[in-house]
Amino acid sequence: MIRNFNIDHVHASVRMAGFEVENGISEYHLMIRNGDGFTFEQQVESVFGALDHVCEYTLDCAVPVFLRCFISDAANQTEILQRVLPERCSCAVSIIEQPPLDGSKIALWVYLMTDVEPVCTGSGMWKAEHNGYSHLWTAYRSGRGGDSESQIKGVLDSYGTSLGAHGCTIADNCLRTWIYVQDVDVNYAGVVKGRREFFDGKGLVPQTHYIASTGIAGKNFFPDSLVTFDAYSVKGLQDAQVAYLKGATHLNPTHEYGVTFERGTSVTYGDRRHVLISGTASIDNKGQVVCPGDVCRQTMRMWENVEVLLDEAGCTFDDVVHLIVYLRDMADFKTVKEMYDERFPMCPKVFLWAPVCRPGWLVEMECMAVRPCHSETFPAL
Repeated sequence: MIRNFNIDHVHASVRMAGFEVENGISEYHLMIRNGDGFTFEQQVESVFGALDHVCEYTLDCAVPVFLRCFISDAANQTEILQRVLPERCSCAVSIIEQPPLDGSKIALWVYLMTDVEPVCTGSGMWKAEHNGYSHLWTAYRSGRGGDSESQIKGVLDSYGTSLGAHGCTIADNCLRTWIYVQDVDVNYAGVVKGRREFFDGKGLVPQTHYIASTGIAGKNFFPDSLVTFDAYSVKGLQDAQVAYLKGATHLNPTHEYGVTFERGTSVTYGDRRHVLISGTASIDNKGQVVCPGDVCRQTMRMWENVEVLLDEAGCTFDDVVHLIVYLRDMADFKTVKEMYDERFPMCPKVFLWAPVCRPGWLVEMECMAVRPCHSETFPAL
């Protein structure tokens, strides 16, 4: 079911994984990168030209439902992108300054599905409906003014209001968040406190559940914006379709060291399982950093942690459809890339400069897996 392939288009390179079915929704994950040595405008044209080429000539009726632009200089590049994007992409679009470590100015992660039509519903929300499910994407919600604690509370409150317009709540329907923090070493503590207090008020506590998430360095166009927020929710799921992954042999519950997210979330549909793995680093089941100062050993422990989470959901790395890898020190890029290229040569992946939320962690990754399953209990995707 998983098909991996590479495409070269002009100066851009496309790496793609597809979960394909004959009768139903097929889905694809693309990582598109540009060669260095061009202006930002030229690189934008190259990566979006590659996306247009893939949609027209390689994929059958697949359209983007979510797109993230990883850029190298938000202050100078965001307005250029925002002029181009309305003509090139009709879906939720995230723009975040996390420089690609291959030297390019922009890289794209694109999530596509067949037989859906994304619709903008206002308030920064995009909806794609099929078979009784509403997939709700939001992107590029920005905190403004105040400290990081007040900004994350404001962003979450605004997001909850937008979900409410669809008959949804954060506690019942949100499956995945991404929280990007400007100057993470300074402002992450405020984000942790604000999220925890907001979740407490919504009944998201250790005795219930949290939400799969990545919290990491990243920033947007606005200098006073300390928090940028993306999220994915689904309406139409039954409680039994969703399971929260613990990896208890290797990882501890996040609330034990004061944060409030799930290590991963598994969603079972009638024809497949989605596994959303949160940002994961080299940590043990006591919440301690493993292998301080050694990026190679941290990478291997991180893989081991992710593998345990995937296994808990009945998956392996063979089911992974994309990898996003964050490095604190860009000098580690060559070493870590060689490790990934050897173990995951075909999987779509991107390497970004983005300090992790704890200084001792040199590397972090997140991923998504898709595995076929057959259940008469739940509708297909």
